[in-house]
Amino acid sequence: MQEEVENRTLTLGINATKFSGRVLKAALCKYLAYRKEKKLQASRDSPDVKSFGKVSMEELQQEHGDMRQLDVQDKSLRDFDRIAREHGVRYTVFETEKGHFQIFFKAPNEANMNAAFEKYAATKLKKAERRESVLGKLEKFKALVKNAVVDRTKRKELER
Repeated sequence: MQEEVENRTLTLGINATKFSGRVLKAALCKYLAYRKEKKLQASRDSPDVKSFGKVSMEELQQEHGDMRQLDVQDKSLRDFDRIAREHGVRYTVFETEKGHFQIFFKAPNEANMNAAFEKYAATKLKKAERRESVLGKLEKFKALVKNAVVDRTKRKELER
């Protein structure tokens, strides 16, 4: 019994000497990360904070104010999401048929909504006006070469 107590005491002494500055630093970092995560979680769970961007239809209907609708035919909703978050617009998206989407949205005021849609329209126009990519040009030239009509009579005359 006495020997077992001595062994435990010795083990405790060895473990205490291994507790260096690096271990202390790692323990403090883990504790601070834990506190930061708890703080973020508390702010997320707070009912006062409203997220902007894509939300569920139920959340959108619970808000006061008028809900607007927009029909979109392309899949570039990622651009719209970024701009909507920037201007404080909340929205939800439904796919009506393949390639056609319906967007329901609300904003804190009319100015934010107009600014968001003007910026989205400007980015769409800017993308449409971009010059054609090199790969696109290459595909066109490949199609031209494939469909080219070769006049065989001229070729025979050149060979003689």
